[in-house]
Amino acid sequence: MNYQKLLEQIHKKKSFLCVGLDSDINKIPQFLRENINPILDFNKAIIDATAPYVVAYKLNTAFYEVLGYEGWLQLQSTINYIKFNHPDILVIADAKRGDIGNTSYQYAKAFFEIMDADAVTVAPYMGKDSVEPFLKYKDKWIIILNLTSNESASDLQTLHIEENGDLVYEHMLKKALEWGATCNKSMFVVGATKAESLMFVRKIVPDHFLLIPGIGAQSGSLEEVAKYGFNEYCGLIVNNSRGIIFASNEKDFPKVAREKALEMQQKMEEILRKNFII
Repeated sequence: MNYQKLLEQIHKKKSFLCVGLDSDINKIPQFLRENINPILDFNKAIIDATAPYVVAYKLNTAFYEVLGYEGWLQLQSTINYIKFNHPDILVIADAKRGDIGNTSYQYAKAFFEIMDADAVTVAPYMGKDSVEPFLKYKDKWIIILNLTSNESASDLQTLHIEENGDLVYEHMLKKALEWGATCNKSMFVVGATKAESLMFVRKIVPDHFLLIPGIGAQSGSLEEVAKYGFNEYCGLIVNNSRGIIFASNEKDFPKVAREKALEMQQKMEEILRKNFII
């Protein structure tokens, strides 16, 4: 999915919602856990219930890797299911890979060629070597970790660099642009709890999409994120995981997930209209 098609989906669905399929085997409804493919069955139900309101699904690979071989199969099957049944929705492998060039090339091949994800999250702190192999793929997205919502992000990301006065996350944005992270094939992760920092991010990357986690369980504000993070096209993909997929652990979980996704879509539509984007 390219930049223009993603914009078209935002306008069509009046939404910039991403649902995180952080499908923890210990949190899915108990009645599903004895199924042969419990995570896949759970994911299918969530996907079909929420797809009308969603522009992206983000699969946090940790919740699949922890199950070993069976988990990887259910991860791949989930990607295949979205691709076949909802091909207009962006599929993000939230893998947070980052290593030297040759290893990064293998990671890129795994997620882009073998699994056919549309996007993958990448940790850039080993420098250009960890990012460049992902950028070589046409019509695939690299989503670079930048300013995250976890409490200890300040250990590194907001330190000052004596050489140029930038904060580390600002320096990282500028470096990524030097490496070729253009707006039509790269995004950046900025946590919702860092909403005011979005205006500084936007000064460096005004046209890029930003993937925003931290709405919902981490108490980020959708309104604040839009206030500081919108560009003239929207430019945001806002993720909600637990607040949607685990809103119920009973047999009505797809219905409740649908209601929660619709609730977010309606808020997003209101914000998009208020900002004259749709």
